[in-house]
Amino acid sequence: MSTETQSLALLNTAAFLLCVSFCAYVLSILVFHLKSGRSRGGSPDGFDWHIIVPCRNEASVIGDTVRRLLCDFPQATVWCVDDASDDGTLAKLAAFTDQPRVHVVERQLPDARQGKGAALNAAWRRIEQSLPANADRTRVIVGVLDADSRLDPQGPVALSGRQYFGSALVGAVQVEVRMLQCAPRRYAQPTEVGRWGRLLIRLQDMEFRAPIAAMQSLRRRTGSVAMGGNGQFTRLSLLNEIADQHGTPWHGALLEDFELGLHILLAGGRTEYCPESWVAQEALTRIRPLVRQRTRWAQGSMQCGRYLGKVLRSPRIRNSATLEIAHFLAAPWTQLLGTPIYVACLVVMSYYIDNTMGGLRGWWNSGGWGVPPLVLVFGIGPFALWGIVYRIRCEPQLSIPKALLLGICHWLYSYAQSLAVWLAFARMVTARTDWQKTARAADPQPQPAPARAVGRVAVGQAAVGRAAVPAQPRRAQPVRRSGRNDGPRSIRPPRHLSHLSHLTTPTTDRPAIAHTRK
Repeated sequence: MSTETQSLALLNTAAFLLCVSFCAYVLSILVFHLKSGRSRGGSPDGFDWHIIVPCRNEASVIGDTVRRLLCDFPQATVWCVDDASDDGTLAKLAAFTDQPRVHVVERQLPDARQGKGAALNAAWRRIEQSLPANADRTRVIVGVLDADSRLDPQGPVALSGRQYFGSALVGAVQVEVRMLQCAPRRYAQPTEVGRWGRLLIRLQDMEFRAPIAAMQSLRRRTGSVAMGGNGQFTRLSLLNEIADQHGTPWHGALLEDFELGLHILLAGGRTEYCPESWVAQEALTRIRPLVRQRTRWAQGSMQCGRYLGKVLRSPRIRNSATLEIAHFLAAPWTQLLGTPIYVACLVVMSYYIDNTMGGLRGWWNSGGWGVPPLVLVFGIGPFALWGIVYRIRCEPQLSIPKALLLGICHWLYSYAQSLAVWLAFARMVTARTDWQKTARAADPQPQPAPARAVGRVAVGQAAVGRAAVPAQPRRAQPVRRSGRNDGPRSIRPPRHLSHLSHLTTPTTDRPAIAHTRK
């Protein structure tokens, strides 16, 4: 057998194994997802709920988010972490001065802007300090929401069920994630975008509620449910246990949510996925921010690969969970391996088409007709079927043709993830670990400085011959603090916002939490 024949056989075998393994995984998560049932809720009154909302330049969304939390989640204390915002976020938070259930944890440079994990750790410290020494930390539930989120009003009831925090064995729960523009009408956020923007919104909603939800259904069986960056809830006692071992609950990975889930499992805790409740977040309407977001996620997954050895050796993680975690950690590297393999297959196929007598027609008649069915079954099919699953489980008003078309678009949409993996690999090679915030649709767009002509040179911020000195953004006037940079503060809202008080629950319904530690 010639070297050329051996190389082609090896290439075909590698491509076939990758396709078969991918299809087998899709089939396995699909079966568990379709068989998953629903559980009953419980009483949230037996728990002390704390919600952390990290804020870095979130002036466009944070006010509505906090008002909705106060209205829909009357049991919770809200901790907004301002991570050195310079867009007026603090001024927006000043509207909630008279709300004893809202606290602002302010971080200042150079300590601020060190990533989402650092902001969450700052809030965790303040929550711990605000509780009495004799408080039962196993009954204190700490949730994490993005600044643009809407939480299901029935979330506390669902999370208190016997399958979740109603069981002493469960340490953390992740709820289903939806896109805010596709949420129920009461929460849906109108967005003025074109046809392609609306399609991208729907694809993200389908991604989270179909394939990602199916992955979590499989993880419920294996015991390896992953935490997400939005809609995760954890017992404070477990966060404290992780901090005792590692210094803080959250760590330096760009995928700090998945990293936390690994630490929970390594500590012997049990994680769960709650499809009975949901959190809605703003979808991205352009490809470039989407690729940037997925690049951060892919790089975070690569960073978490350093935990694989601990997972393999841990006696607290059962074998099925170990296999599933290993598969997840290997996924970005498998995509890196698969890209050159599939590109090589396309090159070889093009070579045979070009060198077969009769060109494309001759190649087709000599057996090339079998390629399109293979692409359909192994390439398009595993992505397209999620359109039907999405219609059956989530959006029954979609017609079957539209669901199929949405599934085919999901196949094309997946190439954005492939691009993101390569960008993440490039960042790993160049040792770039900076955390890039995803811009909100409501954020004001930066305006370029007006240019004036000087001879043949257009001058914007600086004159010719001297360094450009960009104008510093004007910060909102700081409100009074309690004396510590990361501490909760009392801030008084302006009188013109007093008419919003009807959106909140009267504070007499629930006593305020003591802010002194015995």
